[in-house]
Amino acid sequence: MRARFVLIILILLGLAACGAPEEEPAPAPPAKVVGYFTGWGVYARDFQVKDLDASGAAGRLTHLLYAFGKVTGGRCTAADRWADYEKPIEAAHSVDGVADQRDAALRGNLGQLRKLKQKHPGLRVLWSFGGWTGSAGFTQAARDPEAFAASCHDLVEDPRWAGVFDGIDVDWEYPNACGLSCDKSGPQALPRMLGALRAKFGPASVITAAVPADVTKLTATDYRTAAGAADWLSAMTYDYFGAGGDPARKAQKTAPHSPLTSYPGIPRETATTTTTIEELLRLGVPPAKVLLGIGFYGRGWTGVSAAGPGGDASGPAAGRYEKGLEDYEALVKRCPPTGTAGGTAYAHCGSQWWSYDTPETIKGKMAYARSKALGGAFAWELSGDTTKAELLTAVTDGLAGPRER
Repeated sequence: MRARFVLIILILLGLAACGAPEEEPAPAPPAKVVGYFTGWGVYARDFQVKDLDASGAAGRLTHLLYAFGKVTGGRCTAADRWADYEKPIEAAHSVDGVADQRDAALRGNLGQLRKLKQKHPGLRVLWSFGGWTGSAGFTQAARDPEAFAASCHDLVEDPRWAGVFDGIDVDWEYPNACGLSCDKSGPQALPRMLGALRAKFGPASVITAAVPADVTKLTATDYRTAAGAADWLSAMTYDYFGAGGDPARKAQKTAPHSPLTSYPGIPRETATTTTTIEELLRLGVPPAKVLLGIGFYGRGWTGVSAAGPGGDASGPAAGRYEKGLEDYEALVKRCPPTGTAGGTAYAHCGSQWWSYDTPETIKGKMAYARSKALGGAFAWELSGDTTKAELLTAVTDGLAGPRER
């Protein structure tokens, strides 16, 4: 009897030594799918908030960034009061099919964003400030980041559009470096600004920032510290090349504006998505706080005879809204892809040469994002997609990974 008891004890001790099954690591948070909506798009482009719902884009986005607010006198201000919150939206352009009353407290895009969120309660919306032509004001804002943050909070949380915004995006091009203008605020300017925004908005708000693709600019600012106060940093991995040309080169040469990887003959070896992303990771930005950028447009040249990249060109091709620039939804119809280079597509049609991403190349970029455990991806900007949101669908499907069979 005693021997049997000892045997039972030994068995129990053996089981205890094996220990309980190890807990599986917590699953990674769902990938962020982010898209910019431009306030001015409701004019010539006639791209309305309603179109995000009609195309299915709103159901695929986790976050929508409303671009752009202005930074004036070191403070956040609305860029276009009429489009933002004063313009009465007619029934045909309204998310819920109901026209704005002219005396309604909130109209315009912000009123439509409120309706969009009511229809898609999981969607979070941020007000984005700055942009390529609107970044000069950040230099003054950096001198008093607390006052800047207070002004942004007062505007974003204005009672007239209470509940529309879940946070703020800073699109400073570029802190302590040169964009359309040059800034010398120092490498800690952006981290201090984001820290002040975090302190003012609180831990529940979403605070984000766009960051440059040019690796020489990534060392001008302490992006590792900046990431500590931000929910994520959006790497603008597009516009590496364009029909404006490189001032150091006299001849115009065609080149994909958003290559994933290098390819034979690329004008600058570091001008690739992989180089930008890997430099951010090398600098210590956590992968989960890096979003990979996709352009929903193409850049093009005219006077081109060569089918592949690197051919001579006489200048920018005509675009509907800007020379050398055209939306994907237009390009795929009139100048469809004829090849790929560096993981992105190009198209040679007549004397024109365009480069742009397609659903197929986007899925390749999303596979790369998954391989680096990035936080997700974002798109500039949503009006360039098709009416069926084919590019955004490729982003969400690509981030989800291959389906099991």
